[in-house]
Amino acid sequence: MTILLTHASQLLTVRGALDLGPRRGAAMRELGIVEDGAVLIVDGKIAAVGTTDDVLRSKSSAAGLFEEIDCSHNVVLPGFVDSHTHPAFTTPRLIDFEKRISGATYEEIAAAGGGIRASLRGVRESSREELVSHIVGALQEMAAHGTTTVEAKSGYGLSLEAELKSLAAIRQASQQWPGTVVPTLLGAHVVPPEFRENPDEYVRIVCEEMIPAVATQKLAEFVDVFCERSAFTMEQSRRILRSAVQHGLGVRAHVCQLTPAALAPLLELRPASLDHMDFVSDEDIAALAKTDTVATLVPAANYFLGLWSFPPARKLIEAGVAVALATDYNPGTAPTPSMPFVLSAACTQMRMSPAEAITAATYNGACALGLQNTKGSLEPGKDGDVAIFEVDDYRELAYWFGVNRCRETFLRGIRRSPGRRL
Repeated sequence: MTILLTHASQLLTVRGALDLGPRRGAAMRELGIVEDGAVLIVDGKIAAVGTTDDVLRSKSSAAGLFEEIDCSHNVVLPGFVDSHTHPAFTTPRLIDFEKRISGATYEEIAAAGGGIRASLRGVRESSREELVSHIVGALQEMAAHGTTTVEAKSGYGLSLEAELKSLAAIRQASQQWPGTVVPTLLGAHVVPPEFRENPDEYVRIVCEEMIPAVATQKLAEFVDVFCERSAFTMEQSRRILRSAVQHGLGVRAHVCQLTPAALAPLLELRPASLDHMDFVSDEDIAALAKTDTVATLVPAANYFLGLWSFPPARKLIEAGVAVALATDYNPGTAPTPSMPFVLSAACTQMRMSPAEAITAATYNGACALGLQNTKGSLEPGKDGDVAIFEVDDYRELAYWFGVNRCRETFLRGIRRSPGRRL
């Protein structure tokens, strides 16, 4: 099938230099805007990008039937790459929500048995099919807001059986959704209650049982760890990530969310991304700028937690660090599928420009997953992942919030309209 999108008020190609590394500094503001733009998608791949007149001339070389879609008064851009989500859960954490409103902190809620551990029972007792149903629903909601690629973590089972079940559910759900899903093992989310008195034994299970099983069954592409005083120490985190590397898996980490941490021990392992980064030091910012590790910021979590402070996006960008944005979709701290809301929070709370936010949510998100060859920009040969928004100017993507202005999303050339289940 051939899809032809024409007459976009603004077509954001997000094309840049030939260098396939992440965008940083001033390059994050370069969106490659084409007015009266068009995109030709053939068999799920982008065949041509440019002005409508130029693409119409190239259309004659595309064989077979085609559907032309008028995008007048619309902005067309690459589908969002949501590079940090936790969709493998069953129920919302409403008690946590109420306690937080009453003044309890994240760590106080966790100490009282809430937080991540509160999701354990639902995941452990649910069937794989129940998890699949929830994950598919989440992926569909994300697509309705313009997302076409999703990194999906386990992490609410915290036992060998439950983590394997969660990753199997993520794989099965990905087969029912035309977008792209990148599975990540987050068995090291927190120490489960049964190992509270012996956390090193749980770390051993993650390293010697979980990671080898996941690698053998090819259930994940990355291993993640929550390196924080309420979760895993730096030494434990390094053990886990070293095991991942030894088994041929990529690594990433939650770090500096609640407290500072020195990043050098993690950077030695060349992580694809370090996420949250609220309390990153100036010294580590300078070190990050010399690497291709992406700093993935998740301001929706700060919003939902009612925090006054947000990750230091301006410091990171001005120092030359590659920055991505993601929803952190999860039941406890960021129950949103909306990347446009994340753009708004990034601009209003972290002082990112709309152009920087869009680059962070598309191309740099793809870099955080190692997918920049196929995702994150509109260029011939890349996947036909495209989002159409009912706005005239790209800055409106971050300007409007609390509403969904996504008209349609194409996931590898397959059309998805908000409100229509695939």
